[in-house]
Amino acid sequence: MTLFCPAYPKPHSEKASKLSLFWHARRSWMDALYERSYSMQMGEVHLPGVDLYMVNDSQEIKKVMHTEAQAFPKSHLMHESLEPLLGDSLFTTNGAQWQRQRTMMNPAFEQARLNVAFPRMLGAANAMLERLDALENDVAYDIEVEMSHVTADIIFRTIFSTPLQGADAHRVFDAFARYQALAPKLMLPALFGVRWLRLPWLKWQSNQAAKEIRTLLVEMVRPRYEAYARGEDQGPEDILAAFMRARDPQTGEPFSFEELINQVAMLFLAGHETSASALTWTCHLLAKSPDIQGRAFSQVQSLLGEREPEQPDMKNLPLLWNIFRESLRLFPPVGFFARESAQGCPIRGKQVKAGSTVVIAPWLLQRHRKWWQNPDAFDPDRFDREESKQAIKHTYMPFSMGPRVCLGAAFALQEAVLILACLLRRYELLPVEGHEPQPVGRLTIRSENGVRILLRKRISG
Repeated sequence: MTLFCPAYPKPHSEKASKLSLFWHARRSWMDALYERSYSMQMGEVHLPGVDLYMVNDSQEIKKVMHTEAQAFPKSHLMHESLEPLLGDSLFTTNGAQWQRQRTMMNPAFEQARLNVAFPRMLGAANAMLERLDALENDVAYDIEVEMSHVTADIIFRTIFSTPLQGADAHRVFDAFARYQALAPKLMLPALFGVRWLRLPWLKWQSNQAAKEIRTLLVEMVRPRYEAYARGEDQGPEDILAAFMRARDPQTGEPFSFEELINQVAMLFLAGHETSASALTWTCHLLAKSPDIQGRAFSQVQSLLGEREPEQPDMKNLPLLWNIFRESLRLFPPVGFFARESAQGCPIRGKQVKAGSTVVIAPWLLQRHRKWWQNPDAFDPDRFDREESKQAIKHTYMPFSMGPRVCLGAAFALQEAVLILACLLRRYELLPVEGHEPQPVGRLTIRSENGVRILLRKRISG
């Protein structure tokens, strides 16, 4: 069987000059990569006021992300780029502030337990099928639109106990698309020490997009927050209710309203944007891999037949798990993690100054030529082969690692397997002739030209 190798930005043959690096990265940070980026153990770039180190060495990665994580807090550049949308949330803070938020939020994630969340996921998946059933058969369709909708719907139902529908859904998708496109144009001038190139109208547009999303969340949160503050019914038993009950273990104080909005916005971004990206690429990979898709459909049919999925079924679809894990390897939603060195320290024999930016990039690690066989090919079965065990252990990290590992990893995996099972049981996914999605690295890894596929409804019976 010939394995499908999806397109990705062709790396430069040699390391670019600083000016060329800046120019290429304005569209997508992936455009600044060169061939050795995929095989080196560490690279470095020295810019005006910024020293940047790209680390691919597995032992050094473990130090930065896990064993000495406190010495490598999140980069202030990440906070700057996400603050208009997320404020001072769990995703952007460091130190004592981050620890306080993490401690307060841990109990809330009981509401995201897999068995508790599953009925809400299933409701959103069935709503997805209803929307797709209304489309014409065998017509090219940008599947990113539906994957964004269904994942946003799931996180809305989990946080608020209500679906995301109609005009609100389109407002969120449009605002996220604008925010994503502007992110690299605003982050890169700061990274390259030329903040004056952050054009005021681009900053204004980014702030407006963030404001639209936060306004919708405020409209959802405020009535329940005020009712809870008055001692009235806090509403359904969901993540929002758990956040309102959360207390600082030292002071006993709850989240303020602004803090509550920050954490809800963080969950919405982390729980919707990353899953939408991963599922969109999974659909593309399956459409281009009919043999693998056929095996996955057979496994779903054999297990479920015509009945509705149940939560225990999810663990009995191993090929779907491997398909999604392989999609996360090829297209990790968060392509890089940026950290700062809190103090001077050695990394691979180099003396890294305090304040230097240290980048760990799953995009590179999960395609690294040293660790992976046939690294650019879509091969879900690699997760069952002995040859891949060391690569998976040391360089597979789509959900990060260490103390800041994603709290929602199990949630995202179950969500993905359910959505794929529902989708494959109803439809055959087919490629669109002449269309090749072009990955770009922004807040998440998306396609610059959409991901168009044909949905062909299967004939039941």
